[in-house]
Amino acid sequence: MSAAAEVVLDAGNRLGEGVLWCERAQALYWTDIHAATLWRLRPADGAVRTWALPERLASLALCEADDWLLLALASRLAFFHLDSGELRTLHDIEPGLDTRANDGACDRQGRFVFGTLHEPRDGGDRRAVGGFYRLNPDLGLEALPLPKVAIANSIAFSPDGATMYFCDSPRKRIERCAYGDAIGAAETFVDLSGHAGEPDGSAVDAEGALWNAQWGAARVVRYLADGREDRVVRLPTRQPTRPAFGGRDLGTLYVTSAHDGMDAAARERDRRAGALFALAAGARGLPEPRFAGDPAAAPAR
Repeated sequence: MSAAAEVVLDAGNRLGEGVLWCERAQALYWTDIHAATLWRLRPADGAVRTWALPERLASLALCEADDWLLLALASRLAFFHLDSGELRTLHDIEPGLDTRANDGACDRQGRFVFGTLHEPRDGGDRRAVGGFYRLNPDLGLEALPLPKVAIANSIAFSPDGATMYFCDSPRKRIERCAYGDAIGAAETFVDLSGHAGEPDGSAVDAEGALWNAQWGAARVVRYLADGREDRVVRLPTRQPTRPAFGGRDLGTLYVTSAHDGMDAAARERDRRAGALFALAAGARGLPEPRFAGDPAAAPAR
């Protein structure tokens, strides 16, 4: 595979997101949020499968238990069994607020961290009313003491698990904090003001560098652990959404994308919008952490 980004699957996702690699299945999972659809691709044989869900799927996590995923649906967290389609709801998300779940990822300790996105009913501007949360292995949910956000994104963790990265996309800053049982104060990691686009999803490689997809800027950027820009990967679509490392050696960078918000003329100019891309990263990723909680402990509701 060349260093240039190639289309792996012309999925046509309106809002492809949440991509991650399952080593056990040697497969990619991701979501088309607005289509309420979970996708799976096995690159080795090109096999594709989709699952229709009862509401929009924002992000997801692998589970230690085989054949189960943890889903951050628009309004709730739930376990999902891939073979039977069983859905076990755990918690409602911000009931009473005009928000939905958005980006999420497991930390190195097997806990699922996610944030929310403001969806104003009047169609006005998004406001910073959403928050960040952590689902623990005992299935308890806690709010994290981080700044309120309009669009939570870029959730990722350093290789040692001691740093959390995150952002509020409209503010155009990727932030970080000391992370563990206690959460440190947020500080700016990368300031993208003055640049085109906004920070979207992120992945961390084995060297501790952060790869960030930049919505509206047609690029994924690698930042070293000290925040310096190290490499820019140009993509043939304006709205990349999230990168993930995959393949047997975790050396392939996969990137989801979207055509959300594009009119007919824009889609004609950007015919690859919504595709899944891949490229030789020149770096290796880390195995995707799995949620440590037991789906059998979830009540059926």
